[in-house]
Formats: sequence, C-alpha cells, structure tokens
Amino acid sequence: QVQLVESGGGLVQAGGSLRLSCAASGRTFSSYVMGWFRQAPGKEREFLAAITGSGDNTYYSDSVKGRFTIARDSAKNTVYLQMNSLKPDDTAVYYCAAKLGWFLVTSLRLYNYWGQGTQVTVSS
Repeated sequence: QVQLVESGGGLVQAGGSLRLSCAASGRTFSSYVMGWFRQAPGKEREFLAAITGSGDNTYYSDSVKGRFTIARDSAKNTVYLQMNSLKPDDTAVYYCAAKLGWFLVTSLRLYNYWGQGTQVTVSS
C-alpha cells in the first residue's frame, strides 16, 4: 500500500512555473508506476504524465508535453511535476496517483492510490 500527499500548488501568473511534489509512504515505492492527473471544475479527471518505478521511462499527454516534466527521487520517496509556461487552462486540482506494476498507463481507473490533491491557479 502507498499513501500519497501532494504539495506545491498555489497561484501563479500565466507564463510562470510551479513545481508540485508528491510524497509517498509505504512499502516498495520503486515498484509503483506514478502518475499525475488534474481535474478542473466541471471537467473529467485528466491524465498528464506517468513515470516508471526506475524513473527511466516517462509518458506525457499531448496537452502538457514540452511544458511539464515528471521525475522521481527514490531516495526521498517523492515524485515531482515541474510545470513551465503555465496557461490559465492549466488551472485545476492536481493529483498524484500510484499503480503497482511496470507498465505506464494513462487510465485513471488503473491507478488505485491517490493523494488529496493540490490546487493550481494560473491567472491571466
């Protein structure tokens, strides 16, 4: 089992940057694929990025590829989402999620551990 806590959200101006952190506790953290999702009001939860347990493979949605970067620090049991060139459309609650396994997946139904979310607001 894994417990996840997101942090680092806040208010940022368009074009700015923000780094989100997801602190994980539990056993065999390196055995979990980690993902980042977001959900805006009235919208479905959206996949953003995922990273393998070893950190050697990543995948991004087209909406954030080139702007966002996912990384993990196994020593700190933490996964990060570096967000650059932020747009007002990036405003949402951002969630960290975990799934036991080796393969990168994008469906939220396949992630069975979730953090509480952190609010990101991008002003124009």
